[in-house]
Amino acid sequence: MKMARILIVSNRLPVTASKNKDKISFLPSAGGLATGMSSFHQDYDCQWIGWPGLVKDKIGEKSIQEIITKLEKLNNYPVFLSQSQIQAYYNGFCNKTIWPLFHSFTQYAVYQNSLWEEYNRVNKIFCQTILNTARPDDIIWVHDYQLMLLPKMLRQKRPDLTIGFFLHIPFPPQEIYRLLPWRDEILEGILGADLIGFHTYDYVRNFLDSVLRLFGYESSMGYINYQNRILKVDTFPMGIDYERFSSSILNPDTKKEIEKIRDQIGEKKIILSIDRMDYTKGIIKRLEAFEFFLQKNPEYLEKVILIMVVVPSRIRVKQYQQLKQQVDELVGEINGKYATIGWSPIRYLFQSIPFYELTALYYVADIALLTPLKDGMNLVAKEFIATKNNNKGVLILSEMAGAANELGEALIVNPNNREQISWSIKYALNMSDKIQKKRNQIMQKRLKNYHVKKWADDFKESLLQVKSRQAEFSAKDLSPKKRLEMIEDYQKSKNRLFLLDYDGTLISNTYKFKKIKPSKKILNLIQQLIQDKKNQVVIVSGREKDTLEKWFADINIGLVAGHGTWLRERIGQWKTVKPLSNKWKTQIKPLLELYVNRTPGSFIQEKEYSLAWHYIKTDPSFGQMRALELKSSLLFLTSNLNLEILHGEKVIEIKPMGISKGLSADYWISQKDWDFILAIGDDWSDEDTFQNLPDSAYSIKVGTRSSLSKYNIKSSIEVKTLLKELISK
Repeated sequence: MKMARILIVSNRLPVTASKNKDKISFLPSAGGLATGMSSFHQDYDCQWIGWPGLVKDKIGEKSIQEIITKLEKLNNYPVFLSQSQIQAYYNGFCNKTIWPLFHSFTQYAVYQNSLWEEYNRVNKIFCQTILNTARPDDIIWVHDYQLMLLPKMLRQKRPDLTIGFFLHIPFPPQEIYRLLPWRDEILEGILGADLIGFHTYDYVRNFLDSVLRLFGYESSMGYINYQNRILKVDTFPMGIDYERFSSSILNPDTKKEIEKIRDQIGEKKIILSIDRMDYTKGIIKRLEAFEFFLQKNPEYLEKVILIMVVVPSRIRVKQYQQLKQQVDELVGEINGKYATIGWSPIRYLFQSIPFYELTALYYVADIALLTPLKDGMNLVAKEFIATKNNNKGVLILSEMAGAANELGEALIVNPNNREQISWSIKYALNMSDKIQKKRNQIMQKRLKNYHVKKWADDFKESLLQVKSRQAEFSAKDLSPKKRLEMIEDYQKSKNRLFLLDYDGTLISNTYKFKKIKPSKKILNLIQQLIQDKKNQVVIVSGREKDTLEKWFADINIGLVAGHGTWLRERIGQWKTVKPLSNKWKTQIKPLLELYVNRTPGSFIQEKEYSLAWHYIKTDPSFGQMRALELKSSLLFLTSNLNLEILHGEKVIEIKPMGISKGLSADYWISQKDWDFILAIGDDWSDEDTFQNLPDSAYSIKVGTRSSLSKYNIKSSIEVKTLLKELISK
């Protein structure tokens, strides 16, 4: 079976185009994504879509065609952007708004509508480029914060597409994310994907929390039912090309570089620091901690050297210019204070370095000191460990780096705690070879097992599983063919029973807690159904019997109130399914009142034989926590009261044991030999009805949640359309 092609979509291609006079050439792109995904791209049927690094203003149509032709040979497809678009979209919104905010540096975030509008436009350009090249069975894998609107745009144009999205930077806590003026649009954009991936569970939790608080969508095991579509949010810690780094010592250039470094450094211990020039990397705090180490441990003067490689980044952005100036001054200050004629404590390289130099530094370093203030993953930490073939070397890693979750055998530090970092440096310098090897071997085994290809395969397989689950629900959709079969059965039948839920089925859930009587259209629809003497209509609701009696006083239909507590066969004639008592309410109600006082926005709904504590108007996360507490207390309190505790959608209901919509459905089903039964409902209480139906019955769930029903339908609007179709035939 032929594997699906994968379209990798990111801001930059893995190669960067440059133009010298009339000559176009390509070099590998810098950056963690390009480096990490390059081997996956080469080994699978992939096409990479992204910006090639040249603005279209400065190249003619001939060069554009040449770039397209050459990139096609490399399985790349370019998205061409203008200088102004790069300035406003990438240098602007991406790096002045999203980058600082998502890394929790709120003081640097800029909120300008013009930058947002350009971000939106560029995402649309990417969307159209993908649509021009995508095949029906392609897997589209969108990467990172530059393209967060893209999944929704693609979904709107092509609902059938298989779309994955991966965020390589942190997703911030919801109280920070909420500061973003375009927070809803960004969330909606990401939720257009079928699978959404993050490096750590913290980021997953933050994302789900934002979805819950801003949109009200709850999740279960990472799955969200969003706008009648199932999607999943999960953790996929990105790996590295382990073999490339572990075998780098075999490279002759790397060997020469190792000898060169050792000749220059001699017997001094090497502390290695490698970062982009970025305020999230904690470079200033790291330098201060290193100076503190020298100050407190003078015996290490002239015995250690910090090789600090800082890769230039966003050099035109004000904060980065200021940071470079601070770093330059602090390095000069420390070297000026501690240097001797033959030794400087810091060797500072502000430049990119080739692979052989990088791996040589990894190999010779005694310590890797990586202390970002916030980092999505930090692949440098993994690369350092992978390169340690002799298993000697200590990783000191910030707890704020995503990689810290996988590299627990490293020395994990608080990047703001200079005393802890200083102590860790000293401890690392004195750690025995045996302990170093033991720690590194454990981490190496882990990194070797979950390398970048495994990471990508894992994401791809999870995406296909989500699509498979969607297909299962799609198979339950009430298709035109199934509708026709139902209509034919309806026409042939002589005794028909309709069991119809009210809230969320005949009316939208928007009105669930409002005393809004049925519209004339709904009443007319019911009247039309019962005009046919073959039809028996029963409204099965959680509403109170007095409310239902008032609303349907003049219509001779069956009614079920209080989720099965009360039955009405004829107008005004109500009875309970079995003898009931409500004396228990005096014991339970005080506890519910306590939780109303402790949970702003919650309220009690009291019915004759049941109590319900609703938290639909409460802060979602807080409400969930309080609901679990209350449920635990209720289970203890009702253990000998023959009561049932039901935890529904933002509600906890207490009622006598055995009372349910299913029991009332049994009552109606037993009244006659029905040859057509149709039951429709939308929430947890309707599952009892579906479970008690005979095999020949039609059962329909409104919405896409898991259900015992045979079929699914999207909304109350479609329910009314279906009923009208039955009547009109």
